[in-house]
Amino acid sequence: MVGPAFGADSAAQQQLVFVYGSLKRGMVNHHQLAGAHFLGTAQLGGLHLFDLGPFPMAVATDDPAAVLQGEVYGIDAAQLAGMDRFEGVPRLYERQRHQLSDGRHVWVYVGRSQQVRHVPRITSWPPASDHPRPAPGPAARR
Repeated sequence: MVGPAFGADSAAQQQLVFVYGSLKRGMVNHHQLAGAHFLGTAQLGGLHLFDLGPFPMAVATDDPAAVLQGEVYGIDAAQLAGMDRFEGVPRLYERQRHQLSDGRHVWVYVGRSQQVRHVPRITSWPPASDHPRPAPGPAARR
């Protein structure tokens, strides 16, 4: 599924970001992407996903079978700076450039292996063994 088309001016300034957890559509932190352009779903190799409780963390791996499912959004420089603040860069996550399976280059927020030493590895977010973690309704946002 692909989002709206961009004009020549906005395409030059657009940054692509790959999200894989609580920022995806329907998840609790998706509002952080307000104003971003949904460009579709995608796959990204070379990362394992870990369950940190309220959110997941992707960590680089040499496992050739590791493939992460996620969503791609087009954002501007101000939104990217806001994403860095939200993701706790550089303390919690590191923003890295990666290449999707379709060849596009995206920004993705990645953790470090020592951060996930004692937490379970999962294949998707929310974890299949857990209940879905949708965005809270109006009553829960008070």
